[in-house]
Amino acid sequence: MSHDKPQPTALNARTQSRVLEISFDDGKAFSIPFELMRVYSPSAEVKGHGPGQETLQTGKRDVGLIGIEPVGNYAVKPMFSDEHSSGIFTWDYLYWLGDNQAQLWQDYLQRLQAAGYPDETGRDAPMQAKASSCGHSH
Repeated sequence: MSHDKPQPTALNARTQSRVLEISFDDGKAFSIPFELMRVYSPSAEVKGHGPGQETLQTGKRDVGLIGIEPVGNYAVKPMFSDEHSSGIFTWDYLYWLGDNQAQLWQDYLQRLQAAGYPDETGRDAPMQAKASSCGHSH
């Protein structure tokens, strides 16, 4: 079976520095902050069920990782310290997060400011309770 997409060669969760270190077979290696993973979680809770249904994540600056489980040979499912554990992070998605993290940080901070959080205060603000309109309990 040939892979044309980079495959991970190493994966380490660093709980003290709160980063996921991941290396790929194309030579690239990333150190992805847990906070970035949490606010860009590919879960329905964060992404919604369609465009425009995203939920802006706040108060995730100090989020930790309390576990991480393999999902087949293609992904991992992290369990975050805020009890979020429904996001499945494929190798492609982790690669994309690592490769684009500078831009993703900028986008996230701009969205926090647009939501009324000056500077980086949204990184510490508690999550707002949101009524779910999709019928699922998140």
